[in-house]
Amino acid sequence: MRLWKRASGALKDQNSIWQAQLSRRTALRHPDIQKAVIRSTAHYHLSFDRRNIDRVCEWIRISPCNLRPVLWSLSHRMHKTRNWVVALKGLYLMHNITNSRLHCVRHIGRLPFDLSGFSDGQGRQAKMWPFNAFIRAYYAFLDQKSAVICQQAEEKSVDGEGFSIRHELKHLLRLQSLIDLLMQIRPQATAAFMPLVLDVMDGLIIEIYDLYSKICRGIAIVLLNIYSGGKAEASMALNVVQKAIQHGDDLSYYFEFCQKIGVVYASQFPVIDRIPEEGINELKEIIKSFAEGSYVEESRQNEVRKGSVDQADEKNHTSSEEEKYNFYGDDEFRTIITDKWESFEDDFMYKNPFGSPFLTYVQGSKHQEVPDMITFL
Repeated sequence: MRLWKRASGALKDQNSIWQAQLSRRTALRHPDIQKAVIRSTAHYHLSFDRRNIDRVCEWIRISPCNLRPVLWSLSHRMHKTRNWVVALKGLYLMHNITNSRLHCVRHIGRLPFDLSGFSDGQGRQAKMWPFNAFIRAYYAFLDQKSAVICQQAEEKSVDGEGFSIRHELKHLLRLQSLIDLLMQIRPQATAAFMPLVLDVMDGLIIEIYDLYSKICRGIAIVLLNIYSGGKAEASMALNVVQKAIQHGDDLSYYFEFCQKIGVVYASQFPVIDRIPEEGINELKEIIKSFAEGSYVEESRQNEVRKGSVDQADEKNHTSSEEEKYNFYGDDEFRTIITDKWESFEDDFMYKNPFGSPFLTYVQGSKHQEVPDMITFL
């Protein structure tokens, strides 16, 4: 039965290659690219055809225009297949394309095919469920990763290369969501002992360390520039750091699981570094200082607004008092009547302290002498 399945799979692959050779070349169909995609996703279940995988990636490096025929050929094959080996090899090929770091690959966005509900049609469901679950989880990660790469490229094209602490924190949250999806990829039952699955898991271990190192570097950059943001950014940074600590614990258990099933790279990488508790406490103090600073600033603004209101009231009160003034007679002699005080014309007379006490200088009048009432002999 196994020999018959192998022969049937090889016959299907060869038939697809013949059809690709006889097909007419168009903007989406490239016979040589299509043959390379078919060979890299063949039904052979013991190993990947790395030669043809590299050939597909080399087609994209030669010209970005070849990306569309590659995606068309791969999506066409994924839509037709009901075999878990072909589906897994297609996802592995897509994983290599997204990791090529080419500029055109950054704008793929969501994957051009959907394997979220994949179900193998070559065997009984009770036997094939571990492979179906593995392919669905692997697809969810690759689909989200391609979307994150595209979103980051669009943000850089809009905002340029300048640093923004808010955008950096949002990007770190996206990377942490990718780690959550990676830790959901757990081969179970018979799938944990298949060579293809173990090869994929080796690549996923490398992916986890790459993402986690990016997150740690991003956290270090954010903490160095945390004072350039505000309380909202500091709160987001605290959530990122706390989730990174949780990931450190979860990844330790995940690597232990990978070591038990025989994933080679799970035992070769160094131990995950933990974020010290002092960093968390310091970040909490920064958030507290932001809160106190905003309270002090708000109080100061309230005092300024209250002072402005008091000055306006005093000015209005003064103007209303002036309207109540009643003036009688000339400007030289006047009586000012208000509700609070009285002032007579004597208050407007200035006396010379060095002159005679009988000599009085009245504002606005000429010098007047008091008549000599006493005559000395």
